[in-house]
Amino acid sequence: MSLPRTVRRLRAVIRRFAGDRQGVGAIEFAIVFPILVMLYVGAFEITVGLSVSSRATRSAAAVADLVTQQQSVTKSWLSDTPYIAAAMFTPMNTNGMTMKVTGITIDAAANPTVKWSWAQDNTRPYAANAAVTVPTDLKKASTFLVRTELTVPYQLFLFAPYLLPNNSTITISRTYYYRQRQGDSVTCSDC
Repeated sequence: MSLPRTVRRLRAVIRRFAGDRQGVGAIEFAIVFPILVMLYVGAFEITVGLSVSSRATRSAAAVADLVTQQQSVTKSWLSDTPYIAAAMFTPMNTNGMTMKVTGITIDAAANPTVKWSWAQDNTRPYAANAAVTVPTDLKKASTFLVRTELTVPYQLFLFAPYLLPNNSTITISRTYYYRQRQGDSVTCSDC
């Protein structure tokens, strides 16, 4: 019983194809290439995100530092501080950035309360004399703190927007505390 000639030819072709190693590198590359591209783009996204994060930290710190160097501020003076923060993000987009600056008094019993507050839209985000939470190591009796809260949306660039459900924006927030540099406090006459 012999196999028909066509079946024998088919078996020979299959054996020859199974033993042929030409083009294996191209197939392996085609399998690995998408993974390499995802790693490269992911590293790019992480690098830019970390850059935005560090710029947010520097911006919040710079604004708090500038406010604490003053003995008194006004809403008009504070309304220029978002421009300072935005300049630190150049050439990145800062649309949607929000900022709040708060003067915090800590009484003799080490209880922190809001003395004044200002938001980027010229409103008062926190009520005067309201209790506020500050880090434990900053609760020094009879002192004054300036807190800057900065929030900036980070728009993902490349493939990652499709990984997040219905949203391609990550909000990066930073809060910074500084003590006043001159006098006992920083006042805000119209906040």
